[in-house]
Amino acid sequence: MTTNVNKIDSNITGLRIADESSIGVLPGTPIWNQYEPNDYSELGAKISTLVRNPITDGRQRKKGVVVDLEAGFGFSSDFTQTSHQNILQGVFFADYRTKAERTDIPSVTVNAGDDTYEIVSTTGFYAGSLVFGSGFTNAGNSGLHRVTTVTLNTSIAVAETLTAEASPPTDSKLVVVGFQFTSADATIDASGTLPKLVTSTKDLTQLGLSVGEWVYFGGDVAGNNFATAANNGWKRVRSIATNAIEFDKSASAMVTDNGSGKTIRVWFGRKLQNETGSNIVRKTYQPEVSLGAPDTGSPSQIQGMYVIGAIPNQFSLDIGTATKITSSMSFMATDAQTVDGPTGLKSGTRPTLVSADAYNTSSDMKRMKMSLVSSSDEAPSSMFAYLTDLKLEINNNLKQSKAVGVLGSFDISAGTFAVSGSMTAYFTDVSAIAAIRNNSDVTIDVVIVKNNAGVVIDLPLISLGGGNPDIKLDEAVKLPVSMDAATAASISTSMDYTAAIMFFDYLPDVAEV
Repeated sequence: MTTNVNKIDSNITGLRIADESSIGVLPGTPIWNQYEPNDYSELGAKISTLVRNPITDGRQRKKGVVVDLEAGFGFSSDFTQTSHQNILQGVFFADYRTKAERTDIPSVTVNAGDDTYEIVSTTGFYAGSLVFGSGFTNAGNSGLHRVTTVTLNTSIAVAETLTAEASPPTDSKLVVVGFQFTSADATIDASGTLPKLVTSTKDLTQLGLSVGEWVYFGGDVAGNNFATAANNGWKRVRSIATNAIEFDKSASAMVTDNGSGKTIRVWFGRKLQNETGSNIVRKTYQPEVSLGAPDTGSPSQIQGMYVIGAIPNQFSLDIGTATKITSSMSFMATDAQTVDGPTGLKSGTRPTLVSADAYNTSSDMKRMKMSLVSSSDEAPSSMFAYLTDLKLEINNNLKQSKAVGVLGSFDISAGTFAVSGSMTAYFTDVSAIAAIRNNSDVTIDVVIVKNNAGVVIDLPLISLGGGNPDIKLDEAVKLPVSMDAATAASISTSMDYTAAIMFFDYLPDVAEV
């Protein structure tokens, strides 16, 4: 029996977002990636009308006409390792700076010697590369592996045992996540202004790193770590040469180490930063909100709403005390449309959501450091020991392009990439207030690690505002601070960006300590 429903519950709705091939146009087979919204701030189009109000003896207005349309979309969600990786490219107007990542894997072969992954292109894979596999039929083919031999554009052999797969799933993937140096090849030279990783054999430009990128040194066995603890852990790259990488951020002051007997491991991820010039890449999206079946007799006929030509305008990340990390995002769009049940949702591929735990702000935060910018000290003193909250905001300052004969907008123009934020710190020293007053060059970074994966957020140059102590009865004195980020080109010409975020597909257990 066919029965029209009287209401649609929010718990049967769903959100998917597809990349457009050009603004307002979907590719031939769009991929509708699933998201997990906590709520929606905006959905669809706001219609503007103007009524007729002529001077007549009837003293009445006449029905108006539709004159404009403002399309937009916004939602908030928990921030996880996988939830925002794709869509953040739209926020940053950029592509990721990746290492080798392959999805075209014809087969996995078991050999008399080392087992191999057959891959069409071996660019970016080297003996010593640490690769992380995912999506394979046999669990042993996923996970971490060390490359022993590379056969050009044919295969990579690994030290670990694999299981033969004649045709791995189409979503199987290999990503270079790190590198293991040969014994004593990786050394630390701390004799200069800033410490350096120095090698005698490995060409460090092959690692695919860029200035401003973060790396992690060390592993879960002693032989993969430098003898001095200060040389392990998180570091930020300042310069790169064939046999030397200089670092300008480190948890502790690094010391000279000859790496004797050590096969050091270094880990890295994919980096996203706001780009300049020809590297700026605008990405547009099409959010789809499924709105359930309006007819109980046809439960498979799902109605929905689409927001067309959507570009991320604002993004915020909220880190509070004893909670989970959340984010909110708003899009500016050119139009919106609905589809009824018989018409159904648009065609395309709808992959299963990759499950990921939320990041909590108690045990998953491994580093939150604000300090003065230094060109000679990789471990300057932190301005604050503890924070109660941190909020980072990105605004692309988009504007809709409107014209006669167009309902809505025919395009969207991008404005200045502006990054700002606020935080509340426990007050300890007046030097922090002095830094605000003196408009000192300051930097802040955040490291989050969970389940052998992680995220690093880095603002290399910020200025601070506020700084009036908040003194309340029977409470610790706190210091509310605002911040505005700027290009870090004055620090290094290779750091002409305002913000960067790096996602690490794999990190050793020790990184979670």
